[in-house]
Amino acid sequence: MIHLRSLTYHPPTLDPLPFPFNVSVIRSLTTLEFTSPITFLVGENGSGKSTLLEAIACAVGSITVGSEGIDRDESLKEVRTLAKHFKLTWNKKTRKGFFMRSEDFFGYAKRINQIQAEMHDDLREIDETYRDRSQFARDLARSAFSGQLHALNHSYGTGLDAGSHGESFFKLFNARFVPDGLYLLDEPEAPLSPTRQLAFMALLHQMIGRNAQLIIATHSPILLAYPNAVIWSCDGNAIESVRYDDLEHVTITRDFLQNPEAFLKHLLPKE
Repeated sequence: MIHLRSLTYHPPTLDPLPFPFNVSVIRSLTTLEFTSPITFLVGENGSGKSTLLEAIACAVGSITVGSEGIDRDESLKEVRTLAKHFKLTWNKKTRKGFFMRSEDFFGYAKRINQIQAEMHDDLREIDETYRDRSQFARDLARSAFSGQLHALNHSYGTGLDAGSHGESFFKLFNARFVPDGLYLLDEPEAPLSPTRQLAFMALLHQMIGRNAQLIIATHSPILLAYPNAVIWSCDGNAIESVRYDDLEHVTITRDFLQNPEAFLKHLLPKE
């Protein structure tokens, strides 16, 4: 399902242009048409792909994972100004879905684990405080904490930060996913091994089957291979559609795996 159909940028009349208006891909931006349920943004670090994704998230008013809210996150202050110059056109507007950066995932996992640990401490303190009182009084005092802890355990297991990063990522994603949503993901491959990336690709396929639309900034040649996805390159002075086989990420990875010695002899010359 393609919920967000297009984005049109109306630049400000400022001279000189401050960040992020002066980023090359933003300066050249006019209209982006979303024609596939999954769109990838690729480019080197500093190319502007994350800035563009963040601005889309702010324009959409997306729910965030791991931060204090998209309207209050200080790291998005400049990008929120940019988002005011975006005009969005929808096929079917949705408030479902979320925006997640790789660093947000790690922070969120640690916070959930900390909350669960604090609730266990509270329950032990209640047991000590109510040691000489009736079981009914003890259970009543425990009920609020035990109910919240049960809800967290049901959604995330015994702790997002307790398992591997890959396991925690899937727990979080499965807990927060709802159908008919718009999902904006910045480098979701960061906590995932190659095997986990393949599993995540299968999860993306399931999400699309449940009317999700995804816009993903990534460096991963594995995720970029998703069939019939639209790939936009942010390298250069303008956003351009690019074929998978023409991506530098893909060609370098493929060439390296086929002949690593040819690369290593230049990167690690013998003394």
